[in-house]
Amino acid sequence: MSRGYRQREFSKTLRCGFFVTGQTTVELAIAIPVLLLLVLVGTDFGRVFYTTVGVKNAARAGAQYGSQTTITAGDFTGMIAAAKTDGSNFANLTATASQCTCATSSTVTACPTSYCTNSPQATFIEVDTQYLFQTLMTYPGIPTSITLTGKAIMQVQQ
Repeated sequence: MSRGYRQREFSKTLRCGFFVTGQTTVELAIAIPVLLLLVLVGTDFGRVFYTTVGVKNAARAGAQYGSQTTITAGDFTGMIAAAKTDGSNFANLTATASQCTCATSSTVTACPTSYCTNSPQATFIEVDTQYLFQTLMTYPGIPTSITLTGKAIMQVQQ
């Protein structure tokens, strides 16, 4: 074998083998922070959707409890408890419940006319939920806390 052939083989090893690691290290040093940022953004994005679904489901659970009978329609404490039980993953979840009727009544609030078109004597339950969502880190142009809301309106079973 000629000396030039061996030298060319050795220089290939230096370019493609383990001897040339500076470029790979620089590429890795640039790629890791970008990938970690993408993972954090994706995690926060998933968390906000998971929390939104949970807050809306909690409102629906409270409304389902209240819409069972006319007796449970007046149990605002029970509706709030049902909403908070369903949203037990969210420690500071707040819930409010209200009732309205299409019939003329002096003790229950009147419903908007849009509710009463199909059922002029119906009673409706509304449960509203709120939760203050906190992001994992601060992002430019995006607030670190967002209030997520849920609302469920159901007709009471007569």
